[in-house]
Amino acid sequence: MRRTALLAAAFLLAPALTACGGDDDDTTLNVYAAASLTATFEEVAEVFEQEHDGVDVELNFSGSSDLVTSIQEGADADVFASADLPNMDKITTDGLEAGDPVDFATNTLQIVVPPGNPAGVTGFADLAGADVKLVVCAPEVPCGAATQKVSENTGITLSPVSEEQSVTDVLGKVTSGEADAGLVYVTDVIAAGDGVEGIEFPEAAEVVNTYPIVVLADSEEGDLAQEFVDLVLGEAGQGVLGDAGFAPAP
Repeated sequence: MRRTALLAAAFLLAPALTACGGDDDDTTLNVYAAASLTATFEEVAEVFEQEHDGVDVELNFSGSSDLVTSIQEGADADVFASADLPNMDKITTDGLEAGDPVDFATNTLQIVVPPGNPAGVTGFADLAGADVKLVVCAPEVPCGAATQKVSENTGITLSPVSEEQSVTDVLGKVTSGEADAGLVYVTDVIAAGDGVEGIEFPEAAEVVNTYPIVVLADSEEGDLAQEFVDLVLGEAGQGVLGDAGFAPAP
């Protein structure tokens, strides 16, 4: 209800669109965001476009490490939102940011299994079972780095059947029946609805991912990009994130 009210208020404040088919003079804002932000940033982008007549928000979702590589190679990006701090550090180390990154949310790992949990997974240790087809994110991806940290903390060695480049790819392997279990974020389990089951495990509390966002130095729409960041940090954006299962940034 809170999110609906916020979105409705944003729509009422928005200027009327001048044409259904768009305008050749529309301004494009390119937002590069971690795959785990897909549903939430789609909602935020919709609000932003309603509040900014003539602005199209182009969203590029992928694993944070892949997005960083694209930005380093000169991709036309205005805003970058990472699923962890180390990938944002790569941006700041190269001086590709226009200002200081700001933390805007946190997320925690959760085990995801198909409906009915056919492999009988009950906790993190079960994922190491020889008969469990496990899928995880690759180590360079934030969800993979978090998985690796839990493995190190617990001393439990995992032997996944595949390592994916984004958390949405892991989820897809589970929902399609290609895997018995995967490690994704709480928010991914919520977004998947009845298509999966989520299993909390206490070890995840020690490995929480913090999400930072920043305007990029090469952006030709710096002011507009900052307004998008402000929306994410503001009440409406934080409401959308909270409804999706994200926790506030520390």
